[in-house]
Amino acid sequence: MASITYTVPALPYPYNALEPCISEQIMTLHHDKHHFTYVQNLNAVLKAQADTSSTRNESQDQELRAVFAFNAGGHINHSLFWESLAPPSSPKTKESASPKLTAALTEKWGGIAAFKDEFRKVLLGIRGSGWGWLAISQGSGDLSIMSSRDQETVPKGYKPLLGIDMWEHAYYLQYLNNKAGYVERIWEIVNWEVLEGRFLRSMEEVYGSLTDLKAAL
Repeated sequence: MASITYTVPALPYPYNALEPCISEQIMTLHHDKHHFTYVQNLNAVLKAQADTSSTRNESQDQELRAVFAFNAGGHINHSLFWESLAPPSSPKTKESASPKLTAALTEKWGGIAAFKDEFRKVLLGIRGSGWGWLAISQGSGDLSIMSSRDQETVPKGYKPLLGIDMWEHAYYLQYLNNKAGYVERIWEIVNWEVLEGRFLRSMEEVYGSLTDLKAAL
């Protein structure tokens, strides 16, 4: 992995495409600054791990490992996040673009509205920084709503379908302390077509070029 240099993926839409739900200013800073920093730090720690592999002690190894996990998670989570969104006028943001997943959500929670309400509770229950996830167990096939701290990814054995960034940099410049407003409006730009694809595809297809990076966490 030390020979790999990671890059920030281009957004699949213009920076202002998610307005009025997420402003162009937020998207520019979030993608070009925050995500870029995770990737920059990830590449730096991979180089440090390779350069010091024969000289570092256990304490140094643990420190590098923690830096790696944080920044690798930041890169993976944000890469999935950008793909999970679409302009509010796009037909991809309609629940009808995800017939099989919405049927499974209805079976699990009794309806899409009930599912969104449970997701909202999890998102607003996150203390500090973290992510809210809709994921599916690769063992049982059961759908779950869960949260992760900081830049932790979904647990091993679960395939991510939708991750919502609940770090303040994802919304504060626009919503200030109205975190609930951000959570409410995010559904206007969720790309249900992408979610459907993740629901139907394999774990490796969902993570794509980041499969090995996820496996190393």
